[in-house]
Amino acid sequence: MTKSRMEAFSDGVLAIIITIMVLELHVPEGHGWSELGALWPKVAAYVISFVYVGIYWNNHHHLMHTVRRVTGGILWANLHLLFWLSLFPFVSGWAGESHFAREPMTAYGVVALMAALAYTILVRTIIGAGEQNHLLADAIGTDAKGNFSLVAYVVAIMAPLLGAWGVWASGVALVAVALVWLIPDRRIERVLDATPHP
Repeated sequence: MTKSRMEAFSDGVLAIIITIMVLELHVPEGHGWSELGALWPKVAAYVISFVYVGIYWNNHHHLMHTVRRVTGGILWANLHLLFWLSLFPFVSGWAGESHFAREPMTAYGVVALMAALAYTILVRTIIGAGEQNHLLADAIGTDAKGNFSLVAYVVAIMAPLLGAWGVWASGVALVAVALVWLIPDRRIERVLDATPHP
């Protein structure tokens, strides 16, 4: 089974997710800068969510370069990832609308954690699909970035429960993960560069 259909479907879903998020940004009723400034929580939530979806798209693209064999398990693992990513418009809108209240930030952290776990499951499913996908196994190694992300997401979920300062700590944890993953996975790039192309 080839990977082209899975890639095309994933690209389409991610494009729709970003489109839904931007449609949540409504034009201010007034014409002054103050009315625009009042939208800062929604804009901030949109920016971080756009970056997150962009990171997943970028790293998914790199991931697919290592895949030589696609199984039904990989297709379902990919759909599982897309499910959690499709919830970003909801939690992003809720966080921005509420000015980053405790419950919406906790929900955002849960969705971010579940998306990261789904990505990890996808990676492990690809590796487990057979020797043809050995490039990914060679690239992942101990996965320090992935493990850091999971811990940071747990902080993002738990911190808002500790009070107002915890909401800011949650935001810092989410931004920290985004910064770590802004550059596409160089582990995969290094393995691909070192591998002769057929």
